[in-house]
Amino acid sequence: MIALFAHAGGLSGRSDLPIPEWLFGWAAAMVLVISFVALAVLWPEAKLEGDRWRPLPGVLGRIPASRAVEIICGAIGAALLGIVIYTGLRGTQSPAANFAPTFVFVIFWIGLVPVSVLFGDVLRAFNPWRAIGRAVGWAAGRVVSAGLPAPLAYPERVGHWPATIGVFAFAVLELVISGGDKPETVAIATLVYSALTFIAMALYGVEDWSARGEAYSVYFNLFSRISPFETRDRVLGVRPPLSGLAHLKVGAGTVPLLAVMIGSVTFDGAGEAPIWTGIAPDISKFFEDVGLSPQPAFELTFLVGLTAAILLVYGFYRLGVLGARSVGGGFSAERLSRAFAHSLVPIALAYVMAHYVTYLLFRGQAIVFLASDPLGDGSDLFGTAKEQIDYGLIGATATWYWQVAFVVAGHVAALTLAHDRALALYEDAKLAVRSQYWMLAVMVGFTSLALWLLSQANT
Repeated sequence: MIALFAHAGGLSGRSDLPIPEWLFGWAAAMVLVISFVALAVLWPEAKLEGDRWRPLPGVLGRIPASRAVEIICGAIGAALLGIVIYTGLRGTQSPAANFAPTFVFVIFWIGLVPVSVLFGDVLRAFNPWRAIGRAVGWAAGRVVSAGLPAPLAYPERVGHWPATIGVFAFAVLELVISGGDKPETVAIATLVYSALTFIAMALYGVEDWSARGEAYSVYFNLFSRISPFETRDRVLGVRPPLSGLAHLKVGAGTVPLLAVMIGSVTFDGAGEAPIWTGIAPDISKFFEDVGLSPQPAFELTFLVGLTAAILLVYGFYRLGVLGARSVGGGFSAERLSRAFAHSLVPIALAYVMAHYVTYLLFRGQAIVFLASDPLGDGSDLFGTAKEQIDYGLIGATATWYWQVAFVVAGHVAALTLAHDRALALYEDAKLAVRSQYWMLAVMVGFTSLALWLLSQANT
């Protein structure tokens, strides 16, 4: 499981911090309160709602988003998909010595998050399922003289629910299933997901399914909306950071998706905390008492814990929404829930980066020698098979500071988005500020939870 690696290189040896951990929590909460006051005073009108995208001049805007570059990137993505499946099925079944688990769980799932935030929706260009779907559609259109039937209209009521289910399934593979990081399991899961994705693309169209139903496209697109870069009509342009989130179309399943994103990392962080290690054996024993063998009982226990963490996050957000509704304005709870959902994305980013930063920095280095020996059979294709992971890349104290910085910055960004949306939603600016008292409480709560989870890695 990924959690075992994440904590292995995490926060141990942090006893030399110049101030106690609880003081970090109070300081982080004060930063949020001060930011809230500053926004109320210095941000009197909505600034992120308007369209301020500008194309980059000349070749800077045209070449990165050109069809040729898209084809090359798509071919690379398809090749990597094939490598993951092949190495997972044919290579050694040691997760640490096989290319597939490290690439999927580290380079793809974690590494693509900061890349998306910095450079925009990179996955859209490299997405192997989109590339293969478009290539098959193009080839079929050339072969079938009468033309292919038009795809079905994507149902509005379905919204982001398929993506929510897909991200939840990935979290189950990562955190619940024993041996979920076994290369063969990773390869089979990839094959199953690919088959389901291609069927859905055939039914609803490649672009519609990629934009709304395909789990990884939707997941990384949410993070890419923080980025100052966006491509429109094959032209790369810039926009104010965070403004892409202000234009997120929230539909059915969007809020549950964000709850899964935050809740799954929350559960992973709590996996070694006393609050979970104290009750997990009792839950597992209960399942054994009703007839399950130890391994299914263990997996079901972790499934219950994962689901509970997601429901906790969802319930906490809904509590903030109900509180905001109580100040007036005539908006329904559902309207407010969708209106402020985009403010959860920076929180999801903060949780991912804070919790997995050391895992990415350390375990991510393994891709250098795994690329030379992807099957784990002693090959040395690029002369890097003997490289080692440098665990001195970042110290424990520096890690803690970076983690706190991620948490605070993410929640300040969330406050900014919520404040900007409130100004656009409410006619009365004072009412808009009062509605955000509850959202401030939500942000402080999420910040405190994140810092507490990080501190548990050293208990």
